[in-house]
Amino acid sequence: MRVLLVEDSERLRDAIGTALRNSQYAVDTSADGKEGLWLARANHYDTIILDIMLPGMDGLTVLREFRDSGGESQVLLLTAKDSVPDRVFGLRNGADDYLVKPFALEELLARVDVLCRRQYGHKQKLIEIGSLCLRLNRKQATRNGEPLELTPREYRLLEYLAARRGQVVSRQEIEAHIYDDLVEPMSNVVDSAICALRKKIGGPDAPPLIHTRRGLGYLMEEE
Repeated sequence: MRVLLVEDSERLRDAIGTALRNSQYAVDTSADGKEGLWLARANHYDTIILDIMLPGMDGLTVLREFRDSGGESQVLLLTAKDSVPDRVFGLRNGADDYLVKPFALEELLARVDVLCRRQYGHKQKLIEIGSLCLRLNRKQATRNGEPLELTPREYRLLEYLAARRGQVVSRQEIEAHIYDDLVEPMSNVVDSAICALRKKIGGPDAPPLIHTRRGLGYLMEEE
Protein backbone atom coordinates (compact mmCIF):
# COMPACT_ATOMS: atom_id res chain seq x y z
CA MET A 1 0.00 0.00 0.00
CA ARG A 2 1.23 3.51 -0.82
CA VAL A 3 1.11 6.36 1.70
CA LEU A 4 1.88 10.07 1.44
CA LEU A 5 3.09 11.73 4.65
CA VAL A 6 2.98 15.55 4.80
CA GLU A 7 4.52 16.73 8.07
CA ASP A 8 6.87 19.67 8.65
CA SER A 9 8.51 18.33 11.82
CA GLU A 10 11.61 16.47 10.62
CA ARG A 11 11.79 14.37 13.78
CA LEU A 12 8.15 13.27 13.56
CA ARG A 13 8.31 12.83 9.79
CA ASP A 14 11.34 10.54 10.10
CA ALA A 15 9.75 8.54 12.93
CA ILE A 16 6.44 8.02 11.11
CA GLY A 17 8.15 7.30 7.80
CA THR A 18 10.40 4.68 9.39
CA ALA A 19 7.46 3.02 11.16
CA LEU A 20 5.45 2.88 7.93
CA ARG A 21 8.35 1.46 5.91
CA ASN A 22 9.03 -1.14 8.60
CA SER A 23 5.40 -2.17 8.15
CA GLN A 24 6.08 -2.55 4.41
CA TYR A 25 4.23 0.53 3.20
CA ALA A 26 5.59 2.43 0.20
CA VAL A 27 6.03 5.97 1.51
CA ASP A 28 6.51 9.43 -0.02
CA THR A 29 7.13 12.38 2.30
CA SER A 30 6.91 16.15 2.16
CA ALA A 31 7.46 18.96 4.65
CA ASP A 32 5.50 21.58 2.70
CA GLY A 33 1.79 21.99 2.03
CA LYS A 34 2.13 23.09 -1.60
CA GLU A 35 4.49 20.23 -2.43
CA GLY A 36 2.23 17.82 -0.58
CA LEU A 37 -0.76 18.90 -2.66
CA TRP A 38 1.25 18.47 -5.86
CA LEU A 39 2.31 14.95 -4.83
CA ALA A 40 -1.25 14.03 -3.84
CA ARG A 41 -2.56 15.10 -7.24
CA ALA A 42 0.32 13.59 -9.23
CA ASN A 43 0.18 10.08 -7.68
CA HIS A 44 -2.36 7.58 -6.44
CA TYR A 45 -2.07 7.05 -2.70
CA ASP A 46 -4.12 4.65 -0.63
CA THR A 47 -3.84 6.96 2.38
CA ILE A 48 -2.54 10.49 2.96
CA ILE A 49 -1.32 11.49 6.43
CA LEU A 50 -1.66 15.25 6.58
CA ASP A 51 -0.56 17.64 9.32
CA ILE A 52 -2.76 20.73 9.66
CA MET A 53 -0.05 23.26 10.49
CA LEU A 54 2.24 23.33 7.41
CA PRO A 55 4.43 25.92 5.69
CA GLY A 56 3.44 27.02 2.19
CA MET A 57 -0.19 25.94 2.55
CA ASP A 58 -2.02 24.74 5.66
CA GLY A 59 -3.30 21.18 5.78
CA LEU A 60 -7.00 22.05 5.65
CA THR A 61 -6.47 24.07 2.47
CA VAL A 62 -4.47 21.19 1.00
CA LEU A 63 -7.31 18.82 1.88
CA ARG A 64 -10.01 21.08 0.46
CA GLU A 65 -8.18 21.67 -2.83
CA PHE A 66 -7.35 17.96 -3.11
CA ARG A 67 -11.01 17.01 -2.70
CA ASP A 68 -12.16 19.78 -5.05
CA SER A 69 -9.87 18.38 -7.76
CA GLY A 70 -11.44 14.92 -7.38
CA GLY A 71 -8.91 13.33 -5.03
CA GLU A 72 -10.31 10.16 -3.45
CA SER A 73 -7.45 8.91 -1.25
CA GLN A 74 -8.26 8.33 2.40
CA VAL A 75 -6.94 11.24 4.51
CA LEU A 76 -5.80 11.09 8.12
CA LEU A 77 -5.38 14.55 9.69
CA LEU A 78 -2.73 15.16 12.34
CA THR A 79 -3.22 18.09 14.68
CA ALA A 80 -2.31 19.46 18.10
CA LYS A 81 -5.87 20.80 18.52
CA ASP A 82 -8.16 18.55 20.51
CA SER A 83 -11.48 20.37 20.58
CA VAL A 84 -14.71 18.95 19.15
CA PRO A 85 -15.22 21.93 16.76
CA ASP A 86 -11.73 21.41 15.35
CA ARG A 87 -12.37 17.71 14.72
CA VAL A 88 -15.78 18.40 13.18
CA PHE A 89 -14.30 21.11 10.94
CA GLY A 90 -11.60 18.75 9.67
CA LEU A 91 -14.04 15.92 8.99
CA ARG A 92 -16.47 18.22 7.21
CA ASN A 93 -13.64 19.42 4.98
CA GLY A 94 -13.08 15.91 3.66
CA ALA A 95 -10.93 14.12 6.22
CA ASP A 96 -11.62 10.43 6.85
CA ASP A 97 -9.98 10.24 10.27
CA TYR A 98 -8.38 12.51 12.85
CA LEU A 99 -5.44 11.91 15.21
CA VAL A 100 -4.38 14.31 17.95
CA LYS A 101 -0.72 14.86 18.85
CA PRO A 102 1.00 13.40 20.74
CA PHE A 103 0.03 9.89 19.68
CA ALA A 104 1.48 6.38 19.77
CA LEU A 105 2.93 5.15 16.49
CA GLU A 106 1.07 1.88 17.00
CA GLU A 107 -2.23 3.75 16.95
CA LEU A 108 -1.28 5.66 13.80
CA LEU A 109 -0.31 2.40 12.05
CA ALA A 110 -3.61 0.82 13.07
CA ARG A 111 -5.59 3.77 11.70
CA VAL A 112 -3.62 3.77 8.43
CA ASP A 113 -4.25 0.06 8.07
CA VAL A 114 -8.01 0.57 8.47
CA LEU A 115 -8.03 3.47 6.00
CA CYS A 116 -6.10 1.47 3.38
CA ARG A 117 -8.63 -1.35 3.67
CA ARG A 118 -11.49 1.12 3.37
CA GLN A 119 -9.93 2.53 0.19
CA TYR A 120 -10.71 -0.78 -1.54
CA GLY A 121 -14.09 -1.29 0.08
CA HIS A 122 -12.91 -3.77 2.72
CA LYS A 123 -14.30 -2.73 6.08
CA GLN A 124 -14.06 -6.24 7.49
CA LYS A 125 -10.91 -7.80 8.89
CA LEU A 126 -11.12 -10.84 6.63
CA ILE A 127 -10.67 -11.45 2.89
CA GLU A 128 -11.51 -14.92 1.54
CA ILE A 129 -10.81 -16.03 -2.02
CA GLY A 130 -11.56 -19.68 -2.44
CA SER A 131 -9.50 -21.56 0.14
CA LEU A 132 -7.25 -18.53 0.73
CA CYS A 133 -7.97 -16.50 3.87
CA LEU A 134 -6.30 -13.21 4.88
CA ARG A 135 -6.76 -12.00 8.45
CA LEU A 136 -6.00 -8.33 7.90
CA ASN A 137 -5.75 -7.30 11.53
CA ARG A 138 -3.16 -10.01 12.22
CA LYS A 139 -1.35 -9.77 8.87
CA GLN A 140 -1.71 -13.53 8.48
CA ALA A 141 -2.65 -15.67 5.49
CA THR A 142 -3.79 -19.28 5.34
CA ARG A 143 -4.80 -21.64 2.58
CA ASN A 144 -6.95 -24.66 3.33
CA GLY A 145 -6.49 -23.72 6.97
CA GLU A 146 -2.70 -24.00 6.82
CA PRO A 147 -0.61 -20.90 7.61
CA LEU A 148 1.48 -19.50 4.77
CA GLU A 149 5.10 -18.59 5.49
CA LEU A 150 5.34 -15.18 3.83
CA THR A 151 7.83 -12.38 4.22
CA PRO A 152 6.30 -9.01 5.23
CA ARG A 153 6.63 -7.71 1.66
CA GLU A 154 5.13 -10.90 0.20
CA TYR A 155 2.18 -10.49 2.53
CA ARG A 156 1.73 -6.86 1.45
CA LEU A 157 1.76 -7.94 -2.20
CA LEU A 158 -0.79 -10.67 -1.52
CA GLU A 159 -2.99 -8.26 0.45
CA TYR A 160 -2.84 -5.66 -2.33
CA LEU A 161 -3.83 -8.19 -5.01
CA ALA A 162 -6.57 -9.62 -2.79
CA ALA A 163 -7.93 -6.15 -2.02
CA ARG A 164 -8.26 -5.60 -5.77
CA ARG A 165 -9.80 -8.99 -6.42
CA GLY A 166 -11.26 -9.29 -9.90
CA GLN A 167 -9.25 -6.33 -11.26
CA VAL A 168 -6.21 -6.48 -13.50
CA VAL A 169 -3.30 -4.87 -11.62
CA SER A 170 -0.39 -3.64 -13.72
CA ARG A 171 3.28 -4.10 -12.88
CA GLN A 172 3.57 -0.31 -12.60
CA GLU A 173 0.81 -0.21 -9.97
CA ILE A 174 2.49 -2.95 -7.96
CA GLU A 175 5.83 -1.15 -8.15
CA ALA A 176 4.25 2.10 -6.94
CA HIS A 177 2.16 0.62 -4.13
CA ILE A 178 4.51 -2.07 -2.83
CA TYR A 179 8.07 -1.19 -3.74
CA ASP A 180 8.16 2.62 -3.68
CA ASP A 181 11.51 3.77 -5.15
CA LEU A 182 13.26 0.45 -4.52
CA VAL A 183 12.69 -0.82 -8.05
CA GLU A 184 15.31 -0.12 -10.69
CA PRO A 185 14.14 0.70 -14.24
CA MET A 186 13.64 -2.43 -16.34
CA SER A 187 13.78 -4.57 -13.19
CA ASN A 188 11.94 -7.90 -13.06
CA VAL A 189 11.39 -7.66 -9.30
CA VAL A 190 7.60 -7.74 -9.67
CA ASP A 191 7.60 -10.82 -11.90
CA SER A 192 9.99 -12.57 -9.51
CA ALA A 193 7.86 -11.64 -6.50
CA ILE A 194 4.68 -12.91 -8.18
CA CYS A 195 6.43 -16.18 -9.07
CA ALA A 196 7.59 -16.67 -5.47
CA LEU A 197 4.15 -15.81 -4.12
CA ARG A 198 2.43 -18.27 -6.45
CA LYS A 199 4.68 -21.06 -5.16
CA LYS A 200 3.96 -20.22 -1.54
CA ILE A 201 0.17 -19.98 -1.84
CA GLY A 202 -0.11 -22.86 -4.31
CA GLY A 203 -0.12 -26.59 -3.81
CA PRO A 204 -0.47 -29.83 -5.76
CA ASP A 205 -4.27 -29.84 -5.42
CA ALA A 206 -4.89 -26.09 -5.07
CA PRO A 207 -6.29 -24.18 -8.07
CA PRO A 208 -4.27 -21.10 -9.05
CA LEU A 209 -5.45 -17.75 -7.71
CA ILE A 210 -3.03 -15.32 -9.39
CA HIS A 211 -3.47 -15.15 -13.14
CA THR A 212 -1.29 -13.38 -15.71
CA ARG A 213 -2.92 -11.14 -18.29
CA ARG A 214 -0.17 -10.74 -20.83
CA GLY A 215 0.70 -7.14 -21.60
CA LEU A 216 -1.64 -5.93 -18.84
CA GLY A 217 -0.61 -7.33 -15.47
CA TYR A 218 -2.02 -9.74 -12.91
CA LEU A 219 -5.51 -10.73 -11.81
CA MET A 220 -6.41 -12.40 -8.54
CA GLU A 221 -9.60 -14.43 -8.44
CA GLU A 222 -10.81 -17.94 -7.77
CA GLU A 223 -10.57 -20.21 -10.83
